[in-house]
Amino acid sequence: MSLASLGLTADQERVYRYLLRNPHADLEATGVDLVMPDVRGVVAELRALCLVDGTLAAVTPAAAVDVLVRRRLEQTQRQLTDLTLAWDVLTELAEEHRSGRPVQLVEHLPSGSAVTRRMRDQLADHPGEFMHVKVRALNVARDHEDKPLERLLARGLRSRTLFPAHVLEDPEQEPYARHWHARGDLHRVTTEPVRHLAIVNRSAAFVQADPANPKAGALQIRQPGVVAMLAEVFEGMWGRARELDDLPLSPMEQRVLHALTCHDTDEAAARSVNVSVRKFRAHVADLMARLGAGTRFQAALLAKERGWL
Repeated sequence: MSLASLGLTADQERVYRYLLRNPHADLEATGVDLVMPDVRGVVAELRALCLVDGTLAAVTPAAAVDVLVRRRLEQTQRQLTDLTLAWDVLTELAEEHRSGRPVQLVEHLPSGSAVTRRMRDQLADHPGEFMHVKVRALNVARDHEDKPLERLLARGLRSRTLFPAHVLEDPEQEPYARHWHARGDLHRVTTEPVRHLAIVNRSAAFVQADPANPKAGALQIRQPGVVAMLAEVFEGMWGRARELDDLPLSPMEQRVLHALTCHDTDEAAARSVNVSVRKFRAHVADLMARLGAGTRFQAALLAKERGWL
C-alpha cells in the first residue's frame, strides 16, 4: 500500500522505506542504491516531517503513520475552515440579493430599530444561532415585538442571552428573563462588565457605534476574524455566568419563604413580611416557579434541599 494517501511523495516514500530496511545506510549509498541524485533534498524533507532523525535512522512505522495522520488531519481541518467561508459568502450574496445593495464588512446602522430589522432579516433566512449581551434583560424602551422571536424559536433558533446580575434589583427583570428562558431563549447573569453585543449565526456581529451615546446606532461587522473573536468572548462569558436558578435569594424572597413555612394562612404570612396578601401570593408563585415546584409543600422540600431553609 502506498503512503501517498498520507501525504508522502513517491521519492519520500522510497527513501523512508529504504532507510527502514537499512538502518545503518549512509547518504551516498542510499542515493546510489535508489538511483536518486537528489537524495539529500529528499532526506531533508523527511527530517522536516520528523520521519528521519539526525543519524539518518527512520522512525518506527507506528510513529511515522501517527505523524502523517496527524499532519493530514491538520491539513483537512484547515481545508474545512476554508470551506466554511463559503457559507459567509452565501450569506453575503443572499443579503445582496434580498436588499439590492452591496454588503459591507463594516456598516453603520443608524438606529436600534434598524439593527433589529437587520438581525430579524438575517435570522428569517436562517434561524441558526443568536448570541446576545444586554445591559438589561427587559429594556426600558421596548422598540420591538416579542412575536417574531417566538416564531424564530419555534423554527429551531438557538438563542442565548447574557445580562448583568445587578439589574435583578429591579423586580421586573427576573420574571422577564425567566419568561424567555422557559421558551428557549436561554438567559444567564454575569458579574463581568458588559456592553451591547449581538452575534447572528456566527457570521455577523452588532456592536454599539458609540458606547457613550446609545442613540448613535450600531456597527454591523461581517469580517470573519472579528466575528469569530467576539463569539469566543461571548462563549467565555457564558461559561463563567450563572444560571438563573443558581442565584441567591433576595432578602424579600428569604422573608417570604420563611413566612410560608411558619404561618398557617396567607394573611398571617403577608402581615409578617408587611405586604398585601396579593403581593405575598405573587412572591410565592415566583418562588414555586423558580424551584420548579407544583405545590407549596414541594416548594418547601426543594428549598430545604438547596439550603434556603
